[in-house]
Amino acid sequence: MKTRDALAEGSAELKAGGIDSPSLDASLLLAHVMNTARASLLAHGTDAITDDALAAFRALIQRRLNGECAAYILGKKEFRGLEFLVNKSVLVPRPETETLVETAVNILNKKNKEAEIIRVLDLCTGSGAIAVSIKSEMPEAEVWATDISEQALETAKTNAARLLQVSAVLFYQGDLFNALPDNAQSVEKFSVIVSNPPYISTEEIKTLALEVQNEPLVALDGGHTGLEIIERIIEGAPDYLQKNGALLMETAGAKQTKKIAVLLEKGGFTNINIYKDLSGQERVIEGVYEV
Repeated sequence: MKTRDALAEGSAELKAGGIDSPSLDASLLLAHVMNTARASLLAHGTDAITDDALAAFRALIQRRLNGECAAYILGKKEFRGLEFLVNKSVLVPRPETETLVETAVNILNKKNKEAEIIRVLDLCTGSGAIAVSIKSEMPEAEVWATDISEQALETAKTNAARLLQVSAVLFYQGDLFNALPDNAQSVEKFSVIVSNPPYISTEEIKTLALEVQNEPLVALDGGHTGLEIIERIIEGAPDYLQKNGALLMETAGAKQTKKIAVLLEKGGFTNINIYKDLSGQERVIEGVYEV
């Protein structure tokens, strides 16, 4: 069988199985099996594929059909131009989350002109995609990151070591602010706190695509309302923010954003701004704590 025929076969199977991006996923999986770049598949489409490679490719296609996302199968995912290692202990970094990083970097660049030290805290860091990306784009910033999952934090540390250096980001394991050392509240306050927290309601998780349900529940489940973790972040953030520090959180979209805006106002935050992702969906909300 030729390479292009194998690719066509895999794409057709994924499409029939209801996969949203069958051609993309098939090309990623085939390139992985053949240890080449996706672009090379087209350039060498008439080359024969070995029986072993074809069998391996078909096995990966079956895993994809069984609800395992391409990123978990490949063990990696690109985010902000960096290649992050991923596994079933972490959420797969998504393009819409890049809006959170871009917004944070823009705010930090402004603050960098006013403060001697810029500190950033990433809550629920998962793979470390947000924290590592911010540090990569703003080397002068001091970046801290926390996660309740020990396994997720090990993945984040590995990514930081691969993409930056071992000590570039300070990692702490625990539940939100409780993970931080005692002096964080009194001395090491933050210019910006960012988070892509669990924000899906417990009931809604059951309706999501199988591949999403296969991601870690602790990183998805925002409780009965989807806002339980977000409420705790808003409640705790003022104790850890510098004066005029910003809290940035990813949201599920416009409906949820409105509710979060109300929570921020009740929590004493002002200058509430909403940022849209590239698809035009409300994705990030910002609140400033002036006190």
